[in-house]
Amino acid sequence: MTETDIASALAQLGAAGLIGWMWLTERRGAAVREKQLAETHERIMQERTAVTALLAVVSDNTRALASLEAGQRTIAAVLDRAAAVTKD
Repeated sequence: MTETDIASALAQLGAAGLIGWMWLTERRGAAVREKQLAETHERIMQERTAVTALLAVVSDNTRALASLEAGQRTIAAVLDRAAAVTKD
Protein backbone atom coordinates (compact mmCIF):
# COMPACT_ATOMS: atom_id res chain seq x y z
CA MET A 1 0.00 0.00 0.00
CA THR A 2 1.38 3.40 -0.89
CA GLU A 3 1.21 6.46 1.31
CA THR A 4 -1.57 7.88 -0.86
CA ASP A 5 -3.66 4.73 -0.39
CA ILE A 6 -3.12 4.83 3.36
CA ALA A 7 -4.02 8.52 3.52
CA SER A 8 -7.24 7.99 1.54
CA ALA A 9 -8.21 4.99 3.69
CA LEU A 10 -7.66 7.05 6.87
CA ALA A 11 -9.67 9.92 5.42
CA GLN A 12 -12.59 7.57 4.75
CA LEU A 13 -12.53 6.35 8.35
CA GLY A 14 -13.07 9.79 9.82
CA ALA A 15 -12.01 10.83 13.30
CA ALA A 16 -14.04 8.16 15.13
CA GLY A 17 -12.78 5.43 12.82
CA LEU A 18 -9.22 6.60 13.25
CA ILE A 19 -9.57 6.58 17.03
CA GLY A 20 -11.09 3.10 16.89
CA TRP A 21 -8.28 1.85 14.66
CA MET A 22 -5.68 3.31 17.03
CA TRP A 23 -7.43 1.69 20.01
CA LEU A 24 -7.49 -1.72 18.30
CA THR A 25 -3.82 -1.38 17.37
CA GLU A 26 -2.92 -0.52 20.97
CA ARG A 27 -4.97 -3.46 22.30
CA ARG A 28 -3.19 -5.88 19.96
CA GLY A 29 0.15 -4.55 21.14
CA ALA A 30 -0.94 -4.83 24.77
CA ALA A 31 -2.05 -8.44 24.22
CA VAL A 32 1.38 -9.28 22.79
CA ARG A 33 3.09 -7.63 25.78
CA GLU A 34 0.84 -9.49 28.22
CA LYS A 35 1.69 -12.80 26.55
CA GLN A 36 5.42 -12.00 26.74
CA LEU A 37 5.09 -11.09 30.42
CA ALA A 38 3.21 -14.31 31.19
CA GLU A 39 5.84 -16.41 29.39
CA THR A 40 8.67 -14.59 31.17
CA HIS A 41 6.98 -15.05 34.54
CA GLU A 42 6.56 -18.77 33.88
CA ARG A 43 10.24 -19.09 32.93
CA ILE A 44 11.31 -17.22 36.06
CA MET A 45 9.19 -19.48 38.27
CA GLN A 46 10.71 -22.60 36.65
CA GLU A 47 14.23 -21.21 37.08
CA ARG A 48 13.45 -20.32 40.68
CA THR A 49 12.79 -23.99 41.43
CA ALA A 50 16.07 -24.98 39.77
CA VAL A 51 18.02 -22.30 41.66
CA THR A 52 16.48 -23.42 44.95
CA ALA A 53 17.56 -27.01 44.26
CA LEU A 54 21.05 -25.85 43.27
CA LEU A 55 21.42 -23.82 46.47
CA ALA A 56 20.36 -26.83 48.53
CA VAL A 57 23.05 -28.95 46.85
CA VAL A 58 25.70 -26.27 47.43
CA SER A 59 24.67 -26.03 51.09
CA ASP A 60 24.87 -29.81 51.53
CA ASN A 61 28.29 -29.91 49.83
CA THR A 62 29.56 -27.11 52.05
CA ARG A 63 28.37 -28.98 55.15
CA ALA A 64 30.07 -32.19 53.94
CA LEU A 65 33.34 -30.39 53.23
CA ALA A 66 33.28 -28.74 56.65
CA SER A 67 32.79 -32.15 58.29
CA LEU A 68 35.63 -33.62 56.23
CA GLU A 69 37.92 -30.76 57.22
CA ALA A 70 37.05 -31.22 60.90
CA GLY A 71 37.84 -34.92 60.64
CA GLN A 72 41.15 -34.22 58.94
CA ARG A 73 42.07 -31.68 61.60
CA THR A 74 41.28 -34.25 64.29
CA ILE A 75 43.44 -36.87 62.57
CA ALA A 76 46.28 -34.37 62.13
CA ALA A 77 46.10 -33.44 65.82
CA VAL A 78 46.18 -37.12 66.83
CA LEU A 79 49.19 -37.73 64.56
CA ASP A 80 50.97 -34.68 66.00
CA ARG A 81 50.39 -35.96 69.54
CA ALA A 82 51.55 -39.46 68.56
CA ALA A 83 54.69 -38.01 66.97
CA ALA A 84 55.38 -35.96 70.09
CA VAL A 85 54.99 -39.04 72.34
CA THR A 86 57.37 -41.15 70.22
CA LYS A 87 60.03 -38.39 70.33
CA ASP A 88 59.98 -38.33 74.10
